[in-house]
Amino acid sequence: MDAQKLKHRRAERRKHRVRKTIRGTADHPRLSVHRSNHHIYAQLIDDDAQVTLAAASSNDKDTDLKHGGNIAGAAAIGKKLAEQAKAKGIKSAAFDRGAYRFHGRVKALARAATEGGLVCTGLEDVPKKKASSDAAPAPKAAKAPKVKGEGKKPEKAKA
Repeated sequence: MDAQKLKHRRAERRKHRVRKTIRGTADHPRLSVHRSNHHIYAQLIDDDAQVTLAAASSNDKDTDLKHGGNIAGAAAIGKKLAEQAKAKGIKSAAFDRGAYRFHGRVKALARAATEGGLVCTGLEDVPKKKASSDAAPAPKAAKAPKVKGEGKKPEKAKA
């Protein structure tokens, strides 16, 4: 089988595996993400009524992004979608990453939407900012210098 066909088939399987557990309603829509090499697209979808409630993309004419295919562009689209959701009274969404890993642009879009007020992912793994910049960082424990020959197996004596 052609390598590209096989790659597409695996992506379709991943997409269906993710989507079979996620269902969007009017109160809790599905936030669907699609990315291409140059742009990123996000939609809030009500699966019950089969309606798109809000959409944002880096390809829209009203966006002032120079390039939408990077993390900064994805974060801007996430914030824009969160603003649209707030205007419609939507506070939470089920995040549908599709066939993409939760990494890079997809993760940046989800984080920006959550920080913008549309709760679609947890922020537990975001690194905590330091409380005060006056506090000196704790000194790191110094490693003992490695001795040459240390850690090798002892040689057996030949008779």
